[in-house]
Amino acid sequence: PEWYVMFYIRYRTSIWKIRKNSWGVDKIMKVLGIDTSSLATSVAVIEDNKLICEYTINTKKTHSQKLMPMIENMLNISDLNINEIDLIAVCEGPGSFTGLRIAMATAKAIAHVNNLPIVGVNSVELLAGNMNLCDKKICSILDAQRTQVYMGQYKFENNRLVELKGVDVVEIDELIEELKNTNEEWIIVGEAVYKYEDKIKDISNIHVPAPSHNVSKASSLCSIAIEKYNNNIDVYDCYSINPLYIRKSQAEVQYDEKMKRLNDGK
Repeated sequence: PEWYVMFYIRYRTSIWKIRKNSWGVDKIMKVLGIDTSSLATSVAVIEDNKLICEYTINTKKTHSQKLMPMIENMLNISDLNINEIDLIAVCEGPGSFTGLRIAMATAKAIAHVNNLPIVGVNSVELLAGNMNLCDKKICSILDAQRTQVYMGQYKFENNRLVELKGVDVVEIDELIEELKNTNEEWIIVGEAVYKYEDKIKDISNIHVPAPSHNVSKASSLCSIAIEKYNNNIDVYDCYSINPLYIRKSQAEVQYDEKMKRLNDGK
């Protein structure tokens, strides 16, 4: 639960000899990236555009079991202290509702104790960041259940990620048909490519990258966050950043349906 994450962070950071930072840093030095938006849990630290460490686990073990031990182990084995971090980068969603809340609570707690800024990066933007230097258009997809996907479309221009279509939830068949009819070359990236590979594999202008690119990576998250921070885009404090859900959770949908049935029965 979120209260436990907050308590644990505050306890551990007291041991890690937290310093209080101002935000008056002209140049970001070390960035801690945190992503639990999908099945994979990924954390990383980038310093001056150099990847110092990255830790990714793509298993069904819950994010609440994985995240804090991963951050601790990664920092310890890399001889890093949490008080050296200048910026938190967090994947804000869309994705797993529970996963988003765990990463967000963790990022907020670390930022609160250290007085650090947080940069939010959406999950499909993050996946597109895995395809740096790609000369084709990129469509990122994550499973949204019910034959739907979360998607966003991007391309790289002058080594910068440019948004073509913002994050949305769409029917997978409609998306594939749209990409097919553009007659342009597309890279389709993300965990959902495996769920829908039978629909994708025979389409000549849609290509699937290597498996290493289809997992959300905290290193890509950090790189995008640095660019955003330097341009004052999507920069928050620990109180103002929130998860990006796009649509209601399954529990909320079921509750609304139940209330509608009850009201219709009156």
